[in-house]
Amino acid sequence: MKLDDIIVSRGIVAGYMEELLDYMDMDVAIGGGGPSGLTAGYYMAKAGLKVALFEKKLSMGGGMWGGGMMFNKIVVQEDGKRILDEMGIRSQEYQEGYYLADSVESASTICSKACQAGLKIFNLMEIEDVMIKEAGVEGLVINWSPVEMAGLHVDPITLAARAVVDATGHPCEVVKVLERKMGAPLETETGKIMGEKSMWADVAEQKIMGNVSEVYPGLYVTGMAANAVHGSPRMGPIFGGMLLSGEKVAEILIDKLK
Repeated sequence: MKLDDIIVSRGIVAGYMEELLDYMDMDVAIGGGGPSGLTAGYYMAKAGLKVALFEKKLSMGGGMWGGGMMFNKIVVQEDGKRILDEMGIRSQEYQEGYYLADSVESASTICSKACQAGLKIFNLMEIEDVMIKEAGVEGLVINWSPVEMAGLHVDPITLAARAVVDATGHPCEVVKVLERKMGAPLETETGKIMGEKSMWADVAEQKIMGNVSEVYPGLYVTGMAANAVHGSPRMGPIFGGMLLSGEKVAEILIDKLK
């Protein structure tokens, strides 16, 4: 068969535009393609919600790819292993209650399973702002990541969502935009972003599930963003809390929106 370059190009443009137009209005928009965001998207899409994830980088997986200090192994405790097992990710017991998994297999498989469940991923997308209405956060303001990187003045576009999840990790970028621009009081002890504390994995893993919450009407936090907003410690290359917090925010929103 003789290939036509223009048919190839038209297919790419038409296919992408069709999906982008479809997701101008959705149930849930997730900011951040790390393990918590992908896991949240997996469970929500599996439950039938229309959900899209926006990641500013080229690849998904966040900090999971690098394991601990570029040693491509991650640790998951007993509770989190259940999610690895569900997704078919291999793991082995290192010591009682501690399971080792390959970071590359884990990140790539979670991404693949989420897509196959129905999550739509838009990579190279920067969340520039949130869309505010009377009821609270009702969508995202997005632009291409290279526009931000190049410092170009190019106006963004808006997408509507019934709920927005900040899964951007340590920087909690979506909540930070809301706090900076609106001065809005958050559902935290201080009414503000409390900031991530230094490493204490045991406390961080215990706190994270309680930190998964709606911090402003329509805006939810999960993963390391939840700990950063609520002032809890970081936990390093143990990923059970990331997976379980993604599942929890999905359960909250499935219950609310379905």
